[in-house]
Amino acid sequence: MPNSMFDSFLFTAAPAFITIIFITIFAVIIFTIFKGIKTWNYNNAQPVLTVVAKVVAKRVNVSESMHNNDNNISHSTTSTYYVTFEVESGDRMEFTLTGQEYGMLVEGDEGKLTFQGSRYKGFNRNINR
Repeated sequence: MPNSMFDSFLFTAAPAFITIIFITIFAVIIFTIFKGIKTWNYNNAQPVLTVVAKVVAKRVNVSESMHNNDNNISHSTTSTYYVTFEVESGDRMEFTLTGQEYGMLVEGDEGKLTFQGSRYKGFNRNINR
């Protein structure tokens, strides 16, 4: 008799559990989409600014993933490049850059930083030091 109670509970609880998981995943996806749209709108509403700045830090975040397709295992990595700039007021801002832009900058470089909200637009290094 105890097994039949467990089986009955399992058959009634499993669909509810799966529904909760589905709703949670759907809510996370919707939240991420709205957050992206909000950031995009915020950046578009900001003026494009060009300020004197200095490169104070660089970092790379490397994400690795493994894929298994019919017992063929493959690895892939994704690198995200970040540079922190310090402006004349002492405030610091970190931006995501492409690998090519990241490679052209060195800590200590000074120049003019152009950005719009949290969106990096470019950096023109002072050549005459």
